Amino acid sequence: MEGDTLGAIAARFHTTVKQLQIWNNIPDPNIIRVGQRLIVGRASAPQPGPGEPDLVPFPGAQFFKALPPPESPIILHMGLRLVDEGCGDAYGFSGPGPRWNEKHRQAYACFQRQLGFTGADADGWPGQTSWNRLRVPAPSPEEWGSD
Repeated sequence: MEGDTLGAIAARFHTTVKQLQIWNNIPDPNIIRVGQRLIVGRASAPQPGPGEPDLVPFPGAQFFKALPPPESPIILHMGLRLVDEGCGDAYGFSGPGPRWNEKHRQAYACFQRQLGFTGADADGWPGQTSWNRLRVPAPSPEEWGSD
């Protein structure tokens, strides 16, 4: 809503500004847009098993389709998981990077096909169901460039 701040949103949802920044790839906590959709909790993330890292909740389709595409450690971790799942051929020798691109989309489509999706459901754009099955580990604060 107009006039909202990350501080007010964090207080409303019993979290921190830093956590909102991490979950939403927001480099400057003083800049959010009216109408911007934010991840405000881990409830949408699958629960990790014992000894597993925290998992990234589905950031929403716009996270991947936004122009310019985001550069984020979430994208890098997603790519590394796709490699782990045997879907890394699209990356070639360079491997996945932190910016969403066509190579990531091809690798994600491979994963969707592995899950049995077909047609538009295997187009390489992440959705909630496939994202939860991929189990992308949450980046550390150091990977976000914070202390």
